[in-house]
Amino acid sequence: MADQPIIKLHDGNMMPQLGLGVWQASNEDAHRAVLKALEVGYRSIDTAAAYKNEEAIGQALQDTDVSRDEIFVTTKLWNDDQQNVQQAMETSLKKLQLEQVDLYLMHWPCPEKDHYVDAWKAMIKLQQQGLTKSIGVCNFHEAHLKRLLDETGVSPVVNQIELHPMLQQRTLHAWNAMHQIQTESWSPLAQGGEGVFDQEIIRQLAKKYGKTAAQIVIRWHLDSGLVVIPKSVTPARIEENFAVFDFRLEKTELSEIAKLDRGNRLGPDPETFN
Repeated sequence: MADQPIIKLHDGNMMPQLGLGVWQASNEDAHRAVLKALEVGYRSIDTAAAYKNEEAIGQALQDTDVSRDEIFVTTKLWNDDQQNVQQAMETSLKKLQLEQVDLYLMHWPCPEKDHYVDAWKAMIKLQQQGLTKSIGVCNFHEAHLKRLLDETGVSPVVNQIELHPMLQQRTLHAWNAMHQIQTESWSPLAQGGEGVFDQEIIRQLAKKYGKTAAQIVIRWHLDSGLVVIPKSVTPARIEENFAVFDFRLEKTELSEIAKLDRGNRLGPDPETFN
């Protein structure tokens, strides 16, 4: 296994800094991708109830030779289940063929519905029951996070947000860090869009380090202290995305990539998505 970086979450649990995302992967593709990823050396898998592939992840965990205690499994509470948290968790565990996940995330705040604080209280109970080691959120802005803290006193260990060179969310990243919340990047490669790979600085660095543009962007996430979960179902890409531990970007290079920020969001706006 590669000497990959591990992040310590504020509840004391440990999380690999690089994982495999399986958003939009069919059950068949997700099963193959997870087995390949575990073979390559990945030890973190990120799925969700909404992805409709938890069964495939569960089967892959049964089919691999890698022991369960070496694998960090994340799944997520879907919006429609914010008033039905216990059953949603139990359904996910059954599909995953697990007694416990490592991280359970609330997928979106859905502020207009205003159930996210009660859902968070229910997730705290799940953690107390031992159904998940850690609890966190996705797509939460500062105001949503502050309300969780004010009303429950329990801080998420992770806030998984859309983050890539064209949407760097530096203010939110800094707020998370100030409150010991680990920022995790989804769509870290901008889904291959927004011309990220065509940016001159990315191309220059790829040439300098003998890496692909995707590897440079993944390394940027790692060197920025972010947890990153690039999604791929292509075996060669799964390998490529993991081959990023033999170099580091310089501070001046990180500063140059910082200039690419355009605030360009590919996914929904968390303030209005319900």
